[in-house]
Amino acid sequence: MILLLLQIAVIAVVALCLGRWRSGVRRRNAQSWDSLLARLRPEWSARELSDHFLWKEGLSATPDDAWERMEGPRGLWVIYQNARVMLEMADYAARNSDTVDCVLLATLRSDAMQIRVYVLMALAQYAFSQAGEGVRVNAFRAALMYTGMAARITQLLQDHAALIVPDFVAAM
Repeated sequence: MILLLLQIAVIAVVALCLGRWRSGVRRRNAQSWDSLLARLRPEWSARELSDHFLWKEGLSATPDDAWERMEGPRGLWVIYQNARVMLEMADYAARNSDTVDCVLLATLRSDAMQIRVYVLMALAQYAFSQAGEGVRVNAFRAALMYTGMAARITQLLQDHAALIVPDFVAAM
């Protein structure tokens, strides 16, 4: 009897998880470009770290300088959230264009995941060591990848939806 109840509970949990996943996919596929732009958090911008943010990869700041300019964990959290939104932008471009480079999309997906890992590592280290060297290095890596990802998204938009680029630049 207990085994039967356990099996029913497991099946119910799996069905609930699949239902939530499916509704999330539907909601994501129904998003418009404007709703994605609205989700970008402009409280902090990597413009402070790079002279050519959105147009070229690379930073013009040291890890210590980057940590100060990004306002510590506040800027890291913005990077974390914006990486997800930029990933959804890349998926939006893939859904709405047949000519998007699959390698570029794979690179953007990989970048978003790496950014999120670096940010989580930096925030965990920050919680224990209050901005030690490891925190600053991971924050710098996240910011470096973030500027690269933003530059690749800008290039993707220029190639496939040039009219959208000004809105993206303003939101970033």
